[in-house]
Amino acid sequence: MDEKMMGEQKNGGASQAPAADAKERIRRIVFLAVAAAFFLVPWICTPVRDYAPGVAVIAGVIFAVTYGNPFISTTGKLTSTLLGAAIVGMGFGMNLIDVLRAGANGMIYTAIGITLGIALGVWLGKRLGLARDTMYLVSVGTSICGGSAIAAAAPVLKAKAHDVAIASATVFTLNAIALLIFPPIGHALGMSEVQFGFWSALGIHDTSSVVGASMQYGPTALEVGTTVKLARALWIVPVTLFLSCFVAGAAEGEKRKIKLKIPWFIPGFLAAAALVTWIPAAAPAGGFLKELSKYLMILTLFLIGANLSREKLKELGLKPVIHGIVLWLVLATVWGAAIHLGWVHCVK
Repeated sequence: MDEKMMGEQKNGGASQAPAADAKERIRRIVFLAVAAAFFLVPWICTPVRDYAPGVAVIAGVIFAVTYGNPFISTTGKLTSTLLGAAIVGMGFGMNLIDVLRAGANGMIYTAIGITLGIALGVWLGKRLGLARDTMYLVSVGTSICGGSAIAAAAPVLKAKAHDVAIASATVFTLNAIALLIFPPIGHALGMSEVQFGFWSALGIHDTSSVVGASMQYGPTALEVGTTVKLARALWIVPVTLFLSCFVAGAAEGEKRKIKLKIPWFIPGFLAAAALVTWIPAAAPAGGFLKELSKYLMILTLFLIGANLSREKLKELGLKPVIHGIVLWLVLATVWGAAIHLGWVHCVK
């Protein structure tokens, strides 16, 4: 009898394996189909374009949390490349002079915001009793440009993987929320596209969410938001220098090392804008690439949402979340009020 039962268990296990493989194949096919739909449907169907960025992030998160991302290791590496390619593509449809003017106009505001953001983040983090690295990573990610700033600051601080994961998950979650709530608030406040472009660039952490939110608001908001946001991202360099010189400590007998990392898509974006500005014949092709990059960005937003796994949600402690939420709400509210009251000179 025992031998018979053991044989049945073996046969049952053998039959479960093909079923599990088939289920996994279906999950992968559905994931790829949904990802492709977020690229193709907004391109083909005009009415859904304004809502596609926000829906893409939500769909990605729901898919990852409910069914699990079957390509998590691939999408985690691919999203930064796709994000950079989409931003460079947008540069092909912009005039370099306008880009530099908007970036220069936003530089002073980004400097003020980053200084206040990091100072407030450190003050609040100490009162919450956060670990040093988590405190600085969340503060830098909120104040500059989300994941890119965290990735640049982490090796300088010699931050542990756990601290990087907590900071990244906190900032990412708030990015996804900002992408959804900023456009309705902007409309409720009666912001123009230029004003909203500035607000999204100054009040949202990550470049992808700035682009996604401003894309929903209008083409001018997208152009202003992208250029001001990239100017804000350049502050990675001086902030990294500051952390290396005044925060990070060198091990005994080890020289202090300074590592600088500028996102490659910033010079790529400027080069693309320069090409279509100085070679007018390239403008038609540039316009097509800019249009194509919008749908590539929507696809990227879906993949970014799909990178938020159950494990990452479990890593979020209460204190880092409180730290990130309070810091973000203060900065977003201050910038929104300043723009609405006309204290920020918003020009394209």
